[in-house]
Amino acid sequence: MSSEKHQKIVPYKERKESKKKQVSTMFDTISSEYDKLNRMITFGVDLSWRKKLVHHIVSLDPKTVLDVATGTGDLAIAIAASSKAKVTGLDISPGMLEVGKQKVQSQHLHHQIDMVIGDSENLSYADQSFDAATVAFGIRNFENLEIGLAEIFRVLKPGGSLAILETSMPTNPILKLLYKVHGRIILPLFGKLFSRDPRAYKYLSDSAEKFPYNERLTEVLKHVGFSKTSYHPQTFGAACIYYAEK
Repeated sequence: MSSEKHQKIVPYKERKESKKKQVSTMFDTISSEYDKLNRMITFGVDLSWRKKLVHHIVSLDPKTVLDVATGTGDLAIAIAASSKAKVTGLDISPGMLEVGKQKVQSQHLHHQIDMVIGDSENLSYADQSFDAATVAFGIRNFENLEIGLAEIFRVLKPGGSLAILETSMPTNPILKLLYKVHGRIILPLFGKLFSRDPRAYKYLSDSAEKFPYNERLTEVLKHVGFSKTSYHPQTFGAACIYYAEK
């Protein structure tokens, strides 16, 4: 499964920088507004999606969890608050991590959560370091999808679980049209009205629409070595939760 089409979607087409560098810059720019705008854009439904993913991970009773592309740490915080797991939140954007660190401190979870700068496609951890791994709205930002997923596979222990939450596309024609209107018109409009970097929200829309979802993503997971893959559409297919095992 190739990720070439995914790789071409970048925030700033006029720049010669790698997608990785552009994504880091983009999220640094919007970090202070990201949480508020994310709630507005999804009408708060993303909270229920995360809750389902957290319930699944916590039910496995992992001792160590790696939250890749943690952003401002919502998922890492939710997992730590619901379990005794030691959680490592990793992200390429210092700006997003700084917001996340403040949230971790305010909830007194700094002894349970480490927020660290890192590249999801070149993880600094040894093989078989974590019991579970999670990614929420982050894998479509990988420069190379297969390399990023293969790195997660590498650092998971045998029997370890991966849970992914990502946007997808409804299959119903009417809902699909509404989804595209939301992504192509409403999302960029929110960006223009409320964001310091409107192009960031156009990128988020474009990358969501082009990203391989449902069966296509489970095929990529299988290709890098995962087994017991499954996908579970959320809210009429606007998002999808994926589970896989090493």
